[in-house]
Amino acid sequence: MNKLLERLKNGEILIADGAIGTMLFERGLKSGECPEAMNLSRLDVLEDIARLYLDAGADIIQSNTFGGSPLKLASYSLADEAPLINRNAVSAVSRVVSGKAYVSASCGPCGQILKPYGDTDPEIVYKSFEIQMQAFFESGCDVICIETMMDLAEMLLALKAARKMAPGIPVMATMTFDATPKGFFTIMGVTIEKAACTLEEAGADVIGSNCGNGIEDMIRIAREYRKHTTLPLIIQSNAGLPVIENGELVYPESPEFMAEKAKELVDAGVSIIGGCCGTGPAHIRAIRNSISTFTECHK
Repeated sequence: MNKLLERLKNGEILIADGAIGTMLFERGLKSGECPEAMNLSRLDVLEDIARLYLDAGADIIQSNTFGGSPLKLASYSLADEAPLINRNAVSAVSRVVSGKAYVSASCGPCGQILKPYGDTDPEIVYKSFEIQMQAFFESGCDVICIETMMDLAEMLLALKAARKMAPGIPVMATMTFDATPKGFFTIMGVTIEKAACTLEEAGADVIGSNCGNGIEDMIRIAREYRKHTTLPLIIQSNAGLPVIENGELVYPESPEFMAEKAKELVDAGVSIIGGCCGTGPAHIRAIRNSISTFTECHK
């Protein structure tokens, strides 16, 4: 396969996968359980999910390692298993895609609030990310995605760890924003402009946003990002904001709705389009078909 960054530089639009957590819950994960514990015992589930997204047309498929840093795993007494948990997850995806898609190693927040706002020392957080990034490097992933970050300081620690422990591997960095009357901010008060400028300066290869918003707000976020950076953009929106129906959590945006709106992400300058919470293979297949037709018509 051509290198990911070269394809983006040449103007290709790539399709990422959808939610992992949603798929795990459908396959037996219980609320309150550690999603990454499956990486020790149920590799068949990880392979099944990767296969479904590959068949749906995803160019980039993520590993089940969102909460795989030792600090995050410590809340489940699994910190010592972090290297194996991360290597197993990346390897499971690699076996399935077999060079037909890029394997994206997912890294999410550590679950702690850094000083001075919280009580966790940044150096401890950095060392935790180092362990996870080293496991990613050893497993041979194609790209690292640091995602769902709300604290720019934590994002920069993860990015620094990736650059040190996984040299040569492209890094995607995505923040999660909330819509307010004054614009979009993370819960730590980071603006899109601040995120864009800081992440580009820190050396991220691809930047953008995931989670927290349906696709219409994500279009607005993408347009704001594009004002402040020339880097490739990645957007992975939820299937809308969840509502309770008959006692169950439901995400309201259909595959067809998201696929139609995804064309506006292309117009906004987004290079990688995927899904987050509530999205599944049906969403990714619809987006793949929609974007393929859209880009072909605009050549």
